Amino acid sequence: MPSNSRNQHLPLRMWRDLTPLGLPFHPPAENAPHVLVIGGGVTGLTTAWLLLDQGKKVTVVSRDWASHAGDTRLTSQIAGALWEYPPAVCGQHEGKVSLEESKRWAMVSLHAWSAIAEDPEISALAGVQLRKANFFFPTNLDNDEIQLNKMNEIMASGVKGFRRSAGLAKECGVNPEEKIADAYQILSPIIDSDQGMQWLMKLVQDKGAKLTTETIRGDLHSQEAELLGRFNAQAIVNATGLGAKELATDPSCYPVRGALLRAVNDGVRFPKVEQAITLSADVSGESNEIVFIVPRNDNTLLMGGIAEDREGDMNLTLDSPTIQNMRKHCENFLPQLKTATLHPSYPLAVGLRPFRGGNVRVERELRPQRNGSGSKPSRIVHSYGQGGAGWTLAFGCASEAAQLVDEALLDRTPKPMEVEALASLLSSSPTGKDGKGHVLARL
Repeated sequence: MPSNSRNQHLPLRMWRDLTPLGLPFHPPAENAPHVLVIGGGVTGLTTAWLLLDQGKKVTVVSRDWASHAGDTRLTSQIAGALWEYPPAVCGQHEGKVSLEESKRWAMVSLHAWSAIAEDPEISALAGVQLRKANFFFPTNLDNDEIQLNKMNEIMASGVKGFRRSAGLAKECGVNPEEKIADAYQILSPIIDSDQGMQWLMKLVQDKGAKLTTETIRGDLHSQEAELLGRFNAQAIVNATGLGAKELATDPSCYPVRGALLRAVNDGVRFPKVEQAITLSADVSGESNEIVFIVPRNDNTLLMGGIAEDREGDMNLTLDSPTIQNMRKHCENFLPQLKTATLHPSYPLAVGLRPFRGGNVRVERELRPQRNGSGSKPSRIVHSYGQGGAGWTLAFGCASEAAQLVDEALLDRTPKPMEVEALASLLSSSPTGKDGKGHVLARL
């Protein structure tokens, strides 16, 4: 597909033609291109989904898969999985272009998750619900230019259920001592990520993907020809999260540790929480503490959280001061949680958000293939660095990665993004759409 085709409609079939059976919509032709997707998280699986719907053959390779066994979970399972307009409660961006790209990707994903949530049968299978999400602020947004601009963009974006009122704090039971000065509410997809990951795995398998358990080590670029030959593939998608530090030789990848308590939300020990309640670290005055109270499903409430920069240890327990302070922070904000009971089998989830110094990377490998002559473009497409917004950005990143795969299959030479031109284009459209309502894509 020519590179300028990315200025057309992004593929919509993948959420419009959903079926509870997850059967292949377009069985690949015998000579269809075969794509190797490395990474079994939400980014890799949604990318595989779209590639399959385009009629391609897909093999997904991962070291680990979503599982309910023991306390071990993939990063995609541990995630809060509340859709948020960027920058999210736990999200950061270095530069305007990165932020505008994430806004565009998030809006693509919003339409996808909302369509899933609005179909009762599929919603039950996928663990996706639309719920009210409340965002609280200690100062009036009219006096906070950054937060005010974000709210105005949300209002203009087409997000459903927008409502602004400081009175939301009282309605949600927020402690009056928190002195909330402003708040707004939207309808947001919330994904039970344990159930959602199992559903995505089954969906791509039913569509024809092959799932292979293997640990791939070393720089992908140096072994591109070997991997393409061994898997009989014509292109590679790297969706390995923190693994990209090794596989993409990207030293800018780093972890941000997070943790969430899992409470029983059945209405017995405290009034059942039906809405998401958040207060981000950048407005709370705390360097790494976030109020993140989210009903994961009809019986589980997530309570958190923390964002510990470049902390890679997974050694937090219920007795850790960090976790005890995190719980106290939530209970102070929403006093009814003081009587909450944690799930006995899985009370605490700890994970590492995969951030990247150069922001989210969805692009072709710029180094040519190491094929002797060094003249043939690489057929590796990277999609990693989504940080704490993997579920929010999943479908948007998948759409762009799939288009880059088409470009790679044509052996077109990848061109670095024209930053100034893209920044100018996006600055004239905060919702990420052109004058005809089409979703803008990368130049």
